[in-house]
This record gives sequence, C-alpha cells and structure tokens, in this order.
Amino acid sequence: MSKDYTKIIRDISQYTAEMKKVAPETMNGFYALAKAATADNALDKKTKELIALAIGVTQRCDGCIGFHVKALRDLGTSREELCDVLSMCVYMGGGPALMYAADALRAYDQFEA
Repeated sequence: MSKDYTKIIRDISQYTAEMKKVAPETMNGFYALAKAATADNALDKKTKELIALAIGVTQRCDGCIGFHVKALRDLGTSREELCDVLSMCVYMGGGPALMYAADALRAYDQFEA
C-alpha cells in the first residue's frame, strides 16, 4: 500500500473548502487558532511544525502528516531533521508510530519531487 500525500492533502483541502461554505464560523475559528498557534513566538514556526508532525504521526493522522510535512518542506527542513523527529516518535510511540513515521518520510520524498 502506497499513499500519495500530495493527493491526500488536495482531497482534504477540497472538502475543508466545502465545510467552510456550510460552517464558516467554525472553519474561520479553526484557521484563526492555527494561525495563532503556529506563529513565531517563544518557539519558531519550524519547531512548532515539527511538534505538530510528531503529534500527527503518533495519532496516526494521514492528513496531519501530509499538511505538516509539506509545511516543513516549505520551511526548508532537511530530511535528516525530519528523521530525527520521526525517531522521537518511534521512541515514544513504538511500533504503530514507526509505521506512520515511515509514511511521513514517504510524504517528505513525495513533496521533494
């Protein structure tokens, strides 16, 4: 089974746009929360995205992996930095985290292309 993370985030984006039409207050609230939480503050945006990816991996969320890996690629994160965070995910989450850590690395390679 091979996942296409570029397709996963494209598909999710299509339906979050649909949700915004039906529930604009909820979606605007979510986007405002995301903007505030990811802004540079005591931690920089890249560090926050690495944390978000770790949570996505350990929670086994394909969409989270796709969106946060893409953001990390856009922020210039190296493959080695990504693997360092994924190693922490495996340490803290065991075998199930390893399966999604491998998927996160796959996502990184797909967004590199």
